[in-house]
Amino acid sequence: MKRYFLADAHLKDPGDRNYRHLLDFLRSLEKEPCELILLGDIFEFWMGYRHVLFAPYVPLLEQLRRLRERGTEIVFVEGNHDFRMGPYFTETLGCTVFSGDGVLERDGRRLHISHGDLVDEEDVPYRLLRAFLRCPLFYAAFRVFPPDWAWAIARRAGRRSRKKRAARERRWDPENLLRRHARRRFAAGADIVISGHFHLPWREQSGAGTILSLGDWISQFSYAVMDQGQILLTSYAPAGDPPSSFDP
Repeated sequence: MKRYFLADAHLKDPGDRNYRHLLDFLRSLEKEPCELILLGDIFEFWMGYRHVLFAPYVPLLEQLRRLRERGTEIVFVEGNHDFRMGPYFTETLGCTVFSGDGVLERDGRRLHISHGDLVDEEDVPYRLLRAFLRCPLFYAAFRVFPPDWAWAIARRAGRRSRKKRAARERRWDPENLLRRHARRRFAAGADIVISGHFHLPWREQSGAGTILSLGDWISQFSYAVMDQGQILLTSYAPAGDPPSSFDP
């Protein structure tokens, strides 16, 4: 069984280019059962209500449901834009959902998977904010808002977050952050360490194991595929264009 890993689509509207390409890619997976491992920030905003789905996400949710009906297993690691995935993911789709880092045993390899927003252990302000947004009290207060209000608030907050992210990226050294993160995971027994969050398609092989940063599905359309224990970082190529390989 092949296993596909992707992250950081930040989907907003079904008419957007990246949304359409992601749906096309997922349709291509219907040919045979596989495992789809989503490493967070697939949605620009998601906080699961029990009885409400945000209308712009229905096409993606329906495609995920079709994949499940055809035997595909889905794993979802929550990101910093999508968390508390709710009953549609855990019950309707029967997903395995990780609220933080996860460990999978696949094809004789131990995989450490994470969104990547906790890779920088020194970013204490973000860690405090993350804990607050996930606490039951905040979730209960947030659900008081009508879903349309929650959607509007989240979209506005997302625009502000992207502006702040641009400033942070100028200070980031993602490769070294990921190397330090991976060293800790290799020491704990991982063979492959896979992250999203940084929007950086990057792969590095060392004696200790393999580090993969998945890139994004905004403009890069990059993803990893694992087959019989071998893992490759590549990209989706719309309209028959040749795919890119990010492997060294």
